[in-house]
Amino acid sequence: MRSAIRKRLIELFTTAQQDFVSSQQICNELGCSRTAVWKHIEDLRKEGYGVEAVRRKGYRLLHKPDKISEDEILFGLSTEVFGRRIYFQEEVTSTQLIAHDLVNEGVPHGTLVVSDHQTKGRGRLQRVWHSPNGTGIWMSLIVRPEIPLYQAPQMTLLASVAITEAIKQQTGLSPSIKWPNDIMLNGKKVVGILTELKAESDQVHAVIIGSGINVNQTADDFPDELKDVATSMRIELGEKVDRAALIQSIMYHFETRYDEYLKHGFQPIKQLWETYTMTIGKRIIARTVNGQYTGKALGMNDEGVLLLETSDGIQKIYSADIEIQ
Repeated sequence: MRSAIRKRLIELFTTAQQDFVSSQQICNELGCSRTAVWKHIEDLRKEGYGVEAVRRKGYRLLHKPDKISEDEILFGLSTEVFGRRIYFQEEVTSTQLIAHDLVNEGVPHGTLVVSDHQTKGRGRLQRVWHSPNGTGIWMSLIVRPEIPLYQAPQMTLLASVAITEAIKQQTGLSPSIKWPNDIMLNGKKVVGILTELKAESDQVHAVIIGSGINVNQTADDFPDELKDVATSMRIELGEKVDRAALIQSIMYHFETRYDEYLKHGFQPIKQLWETYTMTIGKRIIARTVNGQYTGKALGMNDEGVLLLETSDGIQKIYSADIEIQ
């Protein structure tokens, strides 16, 4: 009962958008006395919420603590499907592993798995992803697109566009996309995307899109081996970013681009990706399972495959680690 009242109180403040909410309105909404309202306000303050009280005006929320939870994400979420069902835990081994289990249990399209701390976060090729507590966004989104298997890699490119748009909207920063799954700020990685499939033969059951997003880390939060290659929005911006609001924005842009993708195909996503990318026109080294290729990145074809102009002709790069020279 107490948590339900607290949840409703935070929702009232969030909806008011820093306007005052009168004591009487709070009493009416929560069904409790003014004394009880005051006690709940004091509890919120102890949890790090900044609540201002003004005589004859009531209360208003000035700021929230830097934390993420199911409630924090849902309040203000403007999507219809994406992120409407959330599995949140303070600490997990990996949100990807949990998402795989949930797919097997039949959870619906748009389900989001979020954690404040991963003990075994991972990126592509089973690399470790550094996921310190209370600083970043570690999440996995489950989508169930009715698309052929060969189109599944396009989900990674769609995700990179959506996350780039959300970062621009929330922070004013100008990230760029490094093919196929990295988002960069000033030449350093700020986001890594890991896309995994649940499929058989030519049928996609689910696509699990994992995102590791460096939000509020300071330079000291990164181990020495990452300080030259990784950054965070806080480092680049000079101030903290509201992680819950960023998740809300990512879900909104993701759902918008996903719906556009289903209606109009990959072409609009491809055009946006080319606008944001740092890869096209650059001379790169592409390291694939079949060997290493060096050449000029010409762009993507309509399937999302990277076209690389080499001394031996144009190579199609389906999956690779790339290094921009």
